[in-house]
Amino acid sequence: MGRAGRWLPAVAALFYGALAALVLLGVRDVLFLYEENRCSMTYMYEYPEYLKIKLPKKTARRYPAYELYLYGEGNYAEENKNLLLTGIPVLFLPGNAGSYKQVRSLGSIALRKAEDIDFKYHFNFFSVNFNEELVALYGGSLQRQTKFVHECIKVILKLYRDREFAPTSVAIVGHSMGGLVARALLTLKNFKPELINLLITQATPHVAPVMPLDKYLTDFYTAVNDHWILKAQDLRNLTTLSVAGGFRDYQVRSGLAFLPRLSQHDSALSVVSSAVPRAWASTDHLSIVWCKELILATIRAFFDLIDEDTRQITEDPKKRMSVLNHHFVRHPAKIFEESPEAFTELTGAFTWITVKASKWTYSVYNDSDGKYFTFPLASHRKSSSHVYCENSMLDTSSWIYGCMNNNSSMCLEATDLSWRAELLPTTKVVILKLKDYPSLSHIVIQVPPTAGNKYTLDCEFFQEDSRTVQLPVTHLFSFGLSSSKIVLNSTGLLYNVQLQHFNQIYQAFKIHVESHCQSLKERKPSVYRLHIPWSHEDSIIVAKVPSLTEISAKLHIARPQNDSRVPELNIYSSSDCQYEVILQTSLTQILGQIIRFHAGALPAYVVSNILLTYGGQLSTWISTGQCPDFTLELVRTAKPYKVEPLISVVVFLQGFNWFREVWDSLSLPEVDAAALSSQDTWFPLVSLILFLFGTGIAYWSGVFFSLSLRLFSSLWFTLIRPTVLRRDTKLLTPRGLCEVLSLALVSWTTCGAFAIVIIYLQYWFKVIKLHVNVRAEQNILNGMHVTILNLFTWIMLLNLPSLIYWLKNLRYSVSLDPDPCRSTAIILVCILELLINSNISELKSSKLLKIAAKVPLPLSVAMVAFGRLHLYKVPHFVTFSLLLHVLCCIV
Repeated sequence: MGRAGRWLPAVAALFYGALAALVLLGVRDVLFLYEENRCSMTYMYEYPEYLKIKLPKKTARRYPAYELYLYGEGNYAEENKNLLLTGIPVLFLPGNAGSYKQVRSLGSIALRKAEDIDFKYHFNFFSVNFNEELVALYGGSLQRQTKFVHECIKVILKLYRDREFAPTSVAIVGHSMGGLVARALLTLKNFKPELINLLITQATPHVAPVMPLDKYLTDFYTAVNDHWILKAQDLRNLTTLSVAGGFRDYQVRSGLAFLPRLSQHDSALSVVSSAVPRAWASTDHLSIVWCKELILATIRAFFDLIDEDTRQITEDPKKRMSVLNHHFVRHPAKIFEESPEAFTELTGAFTWITVKASKWTYSVYNDSDGKYFTFPLASHRKSSSHVYCENSMLDTSSWIYGCMNNNSSMCLEATDLSWRAELLPTTKVVILKLKDYPSLSHIVIQVPPTAGNKYTLDCEFFQEDSRTVQLPVTHLFSFGLSSSKIVLNSTGLLYNVQLQHFNQIYQAFKIHVESHCQSLKERKPSVYRLHIPWSHEDSIIVAKVPSLTEISAKLHIARPQNDSRVPELNIYSSSDCQYEVILQTSLTQILGQIIRFHAGALPAYVVSNILLTYGGQLSTWISTGQCPDFTLELVRTAKPYKVEPLISVVVFLQGFNWFREVWDSLSLPEVDAAALSSQDTWFPLVSLILFLFGTGIAYWSGVFFSLSLRLFSSLWFTLIRPTVLRRDTKLLTPRGLCEVLSLALVSWTTCGAFAIVIIYLQYWFKVIKLHVNVRAEQNILNGMHVTILNLFTWIMLLNLPSLIYWLKNLRYSVSLDPDPCRSTAIILVCILELLINSNISELKSSKLLKIAAKVPLPLSVAMVAFGRLHLYKVPHFVTFSLLLHVLCCIV
């Protein structure tokens, strides 16, 4: 071996160690580097009770693992034990491994709200027990859950039969996969769409499954999303709100929680919790069901949705959307009114004061006299394009008006502009474009008499160009070494920093905002808002003045192709302070975005690398008669240029109609990269990066298996002191045949994944014994069995969720039905039993060996092309390659 050959293992270890480190940095960013929890816990003031609702015998017999409950507390629970219900029904659907008891936050706060209004209106919260099934990982029970929910809705509505204000529909709140099950109700043939008119989902992955581990899961998603797109007109009377958790939710990224773009935009709304008024907090996957700020917004919306005539949720879709926009998108700091009066009388013995200055501040403290401050607009229209006002008094009363009286400084009738306001954490603000209000002659600010309240009012007229600053973002490959910087010498109250060229999900930046003030007097805090104009995913930070604040800028949704708007950093500033804004590319957050959006595809890339190595080992065996070490062969064989170019060419050609027609005529599935591009989650070089990440993971997994094999073999030799093992000359012995038949029976009658785990452990055990007793020249052991163990480990891991699901439901059924890996398990049982007894002489004489050595390459390409969004296909490619290996021992 030359000098280069001696250095190769060390260089490879260093390179693949660096790749593994990059993966870990991305994982660390996703799992640990997010904002602190700003949610308050929801507490019950009385002991929560869950009254089990008796289901029809046929339903209970068909769904023995599922139950329906009614939530209650204290006297309310006692009163409802007879099920003489008079409220408005709301059904809560838990998600993956979720408990029916998660309804308690919604139910408890709704009960307190009803008590505040003496039960003029109240809600009855029902909850379904899905037995905490792992439906995010196993899709075989999703259809069953959907049908059970349909039966529950019919049972719930029957409870209100013959009541004075009997409901005809049920509102649904679905957490995680429960939201998808609720949407799937519309796909049932005998389901009446009018049975639900409001659906609120919490952290539900609507677009695609987080981990597409079986065909039932992906088929379920396809059926639901296709129905909602094709039948969009039939869903106009259903109002849907999807709330995502933001960056704290690393289980379901927020981009998946945005409802598919529908044709009826007026009936569906998607928001991130960090943008929800009065919450302004990112939530993790579980806290979204108990986050007090979010639950309060939801319950307030529920009560505003009530129709006074029917005492049920309104049937008017426009009102439903108005309420949801009021509470979840833009809150004007006023109590919701369906049709606010066009004009308001300004009454009261208030003093009228005219203000002609372009900038005005007024502090209120124990004012006994009310005042009206009027701002004539005629003198400002030429020099200013906008007027901005803010009020630190966060009550719900009106405070700013528009007057059309041109002849007097007083105004008795005015337009209430408070509905144009927006609530922020420390203030409520109004921004008015003067050209949009040509008929207004004055702006009027009302200051009512106060007792003990201290607050501040500010107004200023400004030209938009003077408050808008463009800040080009740094390049992706600057790696934080360069920065963009602007300095705002603030004399105003509002600045908009436009982040130019920031529109893709792979971009991530750190923004440092440092404030300096001329004097040390106490000032109101500054509010920084990162505003994303094409989706409701804003984030808000409140900072003291002076201070240094770090803001993470990254996207949940890429900018649509037909949209030219740019993100903005809105700075609600303190006057007479200087703000320095520095923007840098963040490498760790870029890695985090790659992991956040594409971690689910990594298994396909890892196995593709291992399969390339496996094919290289067979080729080397043909040419040299030796089977090289796994890690050395991976360094030599697993190259991205063998896989990526062909996929890129196919994706490019699919942009031409003639190629798509040929592709479809061959009944070939769509390449996953094309589907990801349509979701705006694919970007240049991402596949190459993921392939390299997969190579690094495959390399270190090979090292792990080699070391583990040596360690266990040494322990076996030390503890057992085995005699020389007599090798069977037959590929399949009578004992082996019994084992194969037994495991095939287990797979067919119980769970395929269970049989896979058994044969996997058995294979480990036999390889350890062979390693102790048989020399490398007598058996293809040192390299090949490490590779096969590596491949088979990933097969086992990808099928493990169905095993966990089966074990959890074992008391209800011995057999997993449907079983996504039953047939694969039977084939693998046969393959591994034969592989363990295979030897060199049998391979040497095989006519299929050259074919078996060539096949892993196209299979690796196919795995990356079709397995990224369909992980359940990965075991099929591996199984086919191993099957050829077994045939080489026979033919």
